[in-house]
Amino acid sequence: MSDRAFFTIHSGLKREGPGGPDSLNAALRVAAPPRNARILDAGCGPGPDIATLLDHAPEGHVMALDLHADFIERVAAAWAGDDRVTARQGDMADPGGPYDLIWSAGAIYQLGITPTLQAWRAALAPGGKVAFTDIAWRRPDPSPEARAFWQSYPAMTDAEGIAAQVRAAGFRLVHQAFVPDSEWEAYYAPLARRVAQLRAEGPDADLAQELDETEREIALWRDHGSDYGYLCCVVVPE
Repeated sequence: MSDRAFFTIHSGLKREGPGGPDSLNAALRVAAPPRNARILDAGCGPGPDIATLLDHAPEGHVMALDLHADFIERVAAAWAGDDRVTARQGDMADPGGPYDLIWSAGAIYQLGITPTLQAWRAALAPGGKVAFTDIAWRRPDPSPEARAFWQSYPAMTDAEGIAAQVRAAGFRLVHQAFVPDSEWEAYYAPLARRVAQLRAEGPDADLAQELDETEREIALWRDHGSDYGYLCCVVVPE
């Protein structure tokens, strides 16, 4: 999807992928960041998880990092005047630090789990942890429709495959749970409304094609969502 189409379709949406406070709270209860934790939200998007992160570190600081200036502008505007949040445009492979917790919702696939964790090791403070979500198969025999859709993501594996990538990076898995269906619905319902709105406005051919793909993605989850999901993991360096 082109950047133009992506930002047109996702304009005004709170999230850029499935997830939410229930799954993040469960991960943070395991990660147990200190009240004054230094936290990196890597690939933060429009910042939907910042408030939940600060709930667990009310005296801490969140560095919201994303490559896209549009997202960073939205985060900066939303948290203007709150010195607990800094919004910075940049590459999550070079995040600075040190951090007591690095959180990444659905963005770790960009570099791959093993190389990303290896890159982040130096950014962790002593005792620091990493939490992330990544797409994974939930069953060994997913439908042909799901396999066809996800063939564009050749690295897709299952929970054990993700655990193996964590171990290959020299980290230990301490929490692993699939994001609940309710958090997929909370993402797709407003996205479907946005697609319908853009349809009614008469999109050009390029945007219409991307709307078709978005509708296909939503329909696939409704029909075959039990085949796959976002897996939320908490890991610590060995």
